[in-house]
Amino acid sequence: MIVLKFGGTSVGSVENFRKVARIVQDCQEDKIIVLSAMSGVTNTLVSISELLRASKTKEALELINGLNQKYLVVAKDLLESDEGFYKAQIVLKKQHQVLLSIVEESFTIQNEKIVMAQGELVSTNLFQLYMEEIELESVLLSALDFMYIDKFGEPKSAVIKDRIGKVLANYSVNTFITQGFICRNEQNEIDNLNRGGSDYSASLIGAAVEANQIQIWTDIDGMHNNDPRFVDHTFSVKEMSFDEAAELAYFGAKILHPQSIIPAQESNIPVLLKNTFKPESIGTLIHNKAKVQKIRAIAAKDNITAIKIKSYRMLMAYGFIKKIFEVFEDHKTAIDMITTSEVAVSLTIDNTSKLKEIINELQAFGNIEVDSDLSIICIAGDLAQNKKGVTSAIFNGLKDIPIRMISYGGSNYNLSFLVKSIDKIAVLNILNEGLFKRLEIEVLQA
Repeated sequence: MIVLKFGGTSVGSVENFRKVARIVQDCQEDKIIVLSAMSGVTNTLVSISELLRASKTKEALELINGLNQKYLVVAKDLLESDEGFYKAQIVLKKQHQVLLSIVEESFTIQNEKIVMAQGELVSTNLFQLYMEEIELESVLLSALDFMYIDKFGEPKSAVIKDRIGKVLANYSVNTFITQGFICRNEQNEIDNLNRGGSDYSASLIGAAVEANQIQIWTDIDGMHNNDPRFVDHTFSVKEMSFDEAAELAYFGAKILHPQSIIPAQESNIPVLLKNTFKPESIGTLIHNKAKVQKIRAIAAKDNITAIKIKSYRMLMAYGFIKKIFEVFEDHKTAIDMITTSEVAVSLTIDNTSKLKEIINELQAFGNIEVDSDLSIICIAGDLAQNKKGVTSAIFNGLKDIPIRMISYGGSNYNLSFLVKSIDKIAVLNILNEGLFKRLEIEVLQA
């Protein structure tokens, strides 16, 4: 069995629904299809939640009714038979009533999670109705019947494996459709997988059913060697290791959430990144047996803030860095990079919601400097420290670029450095020229 996950853009229009159905039809293996909400819908649901929280019911109702009209137009165009459209109207009326009923209640965190679940529930129902109309046999499964998280928000893998196994055993078909993102919590309430959303769902489901492969279908033909928004002639990387993919995902490659493929990695299940709109493209295969390549790809992460704590009290002292880390832990703020000297610690964060409180506490340790509008450049590949010439190939072209921090040695798969955001595009292009020019020419000539 394989798992195929399709993101929001892949089900963002009537034509895209049909593209997904053709891809599913061409796949002859037993399969589970995991769908996201239609593109734009999740943002609308977030807006509805924010309006309801602010008691702006009139504005929320306008968005709810507008969303319902959008769905009806999609259903009418997608489902040509009267019977199919009638079934869709029943589904959409139910979803509409759920949202309308929440408007009448005091808005709670649980109501917000119910609102956020509606996108995936609608997209999967519409897709199942389309599969029935084109006479492709499939079964719609509710993720709420088998996706569970514990009180800490972590997936209950053993429960998922047991529940989905029992559900699948009830059917003899080879195609199943289910929702990404949504699940149930310890209280059996509707909840969601915050990290990685539908990608995380696909990875968890793949591990639970011991899939042969997990496919992530998006609007990009795999993981690129550089950011195509800022660099010309990038190319899709044919394969990479899970460690390389995780580094790139964390430091800016938007095609994957960095934690979403952990279940696949732990179960040694290959993950294939494919383009819904170019299914003929090879894409990127992420697996544990990827061939070693010195430099694999580059990614950039924006909106970074650097904090330097300088204090002579840390000289020859133990426990100093631990105390600094505890400040960030207390304020639930993750650290991206860190470098140290005898008398200073520099680190970066991308979440500044608690920056003021963090700075106030850090001032007890020494002098504090804060820089913003920075970007982390991540280079992933085989970067083991015993390899010659790795760093020179990277930094030779950057002699005119001010570098704020360098992080190297913590991982064999990542070298990262910090630059001003205004220099990011120049850095990405310089590195592309110096590290990938030969590979780029080979790809263009292929």
